[in-house]
Amino acid sequence: MMRSHPLIAFSFCVFLFLCLHSSSSWCQTPSPEKLTLVQCSVCEEVKDGDPQNLGIAFSVSAGKVACFSAFDPVPRKTVIYHNWFRKGELNTKIRLVLQPPRWSTYSTIQLREIDKGPWRIEITDQEGQVLGVLRFSITD
Repeated sequence: MMRSHPLIAFSFCVFLFLCLHSSSSWCQTPSPEKLTLVQCSVCEEVKDGDPQNLGIAFSVSAGKVACFSAFDPVPRKTVIYHNWFRKGELNTKIRLVLQPPRWSTYSTIQLREIDKGPWRIEITDQEGQVLGVLRFSITD
């Protein structure tokens, strides 16, 4: 039968104590809340924080279209982008700031005759990770 050396046993106990009670991340499994997109839509307008007249096709005569996005949770002050693509080309990139604990926001574009056709909106975080994609068309 093999006996453990008292210094080794003591060192192991100190290590275990530090891992269980230390605030350093190497001993703990991090579990930060993740920014989560819970709702996104294309609409004619946002009124009192709610998207109005949702759709996938909008008349150019409407004059504008909006992208609404809601996040819950928002763990910390965060920047996101609404990237508006017309016919596959980036047309507009709108920077938006989110505040904890939850936040909804929107962006709009003004419509012109040359805007007819297919559109895509990519909602991304600061690093460019796509959180959501919306597709719609502008018609006569």
